Amino acid sequence: MPQRRQSAGLLMFSGSAEDIRVLIAHPGGPIFARKNNGHWGIPKGEIDDGEEIFEAAIREFEEETGMKPESDDYVSLGTITQKGGKVVHAWAFKQDWGDRELRSNVIDLEWPHGSGKVWTFPEIDEVQMADYDTAKLKMKAEQFAFVERLIEHLKAQQKLDPTSA
Repeated sequence: MPQRRQSAGLLMFSGSAEDIRVLIAHPGGPIFARKNNGHWGIPKGEIDDGEEIFEAAIREFEEETGMKPESDDYVSLGTITQKGGKVVHAWAFKQDWGDRELRSNVIDLEWPHGSGKVWTFPEIDEVQMADYDTAKLKMKAEQFAFVERLIEHLKAQQKLDPTSA
């Protein structure tokens, strides 16, 4: 039986459960150029052979955004399975994007498919710190589950420590 494709990524957030903002990313390249709502997601990517899943999540976040996470406190958000069958593992961490400039790695892609012409495109062409409603509108529905899991985690933490809000 073939092994399912797996990816790992990080969901960066700021704010609290009530006013959360999350970093969402739009995939680069011509396939997604005119696709917006329902196509954004978390910075994530394939897990290399022998690589720890969490380490892959950090590496992919850095490669796709150009930003190194500055956290020692990560929240496991579990996994989701996307429509195509890919399993995505995710962790959340608190940090703000600020006024950084996106510095995504690039991919080579034959475009149009079958043309023999290979072009280089950024893997991610846009990021934004989105509020709950914007994230729900723009993100892949399966990946939006990570946002909802994070909010539940933050609410539970507030119940344990009401001064942390």
